[in-house]
Amino acid sequence: MFTGIVTAIGRVRDARPSDGGLELTIECAYPDLTAGESVAVDGACLTVADVVQRGFTVHVVRTSLDRTRFGDLRPGSRVNLERALRVGDRLGGHMVQGHVDGVGTVVRVASREDARLLDLRAPPEVAQVSLPLGSITVDGVSLTVNAVPGPGTIQVSLIPFTLEHTTLGDRQPGDRVHLEADTIGKYVASLMRRGGLENVKRDE
Repeated sequence: MFTGIVTAIGRVRDARPSDGGLELTIECAYPDLTAGESVAVDGACLTVADVVQRGFTVHVVRTSLDRTRFGDLRPGSRVNLERALRVGDRLGGHMVQGHVDGVGTVVRVASREDARLLDLRAPPEVAQVSLPLGSITVDGVSLTVNAVPGPGTIQVSLIPFTLEHTTLGDRQPGDRVHLEADTIGKYVASLMRRGGLENVKRDE
């Protein structure tokens, strides 16, 4: 479990095919990583396979490659990192599972006073549970939905701190991003599709 508060920006040192998936070596400043712990890489929960000098390696399985943009990463690519939430930690963002629900596309970048607005084309499974002032995770960053400009489009607003401390300041029209919809919204939508709690109880 994560909060969407990025604590470091890593850099891909190596990306190579491995056992049908992808092995990534990521440079980062975390001093005390251990093999087996979970790290959110651009919002996707991955397991540290090995700790190397000034970084770590992870294996991205085929199913994760199919639903993310990890296949686009190259040496030098920057990625947002967050270590798993510990009981008792401050919950500065929102509850984030580290499960990428879909890949969105930046369709517009604009400035408004001291903020930068990103319009994102989102897949239906994300768009249908996103509403103004609700939560969404973009490349591992906890954000508030600023507006819904049109069907299938979500707008987020990036403050200067976010632009400085995450990779979202690099995003331009055409770039792809990982999206995780609000967890509560996903559960409510699933229950509604199944006819509510009474039908769920009957299914059990």
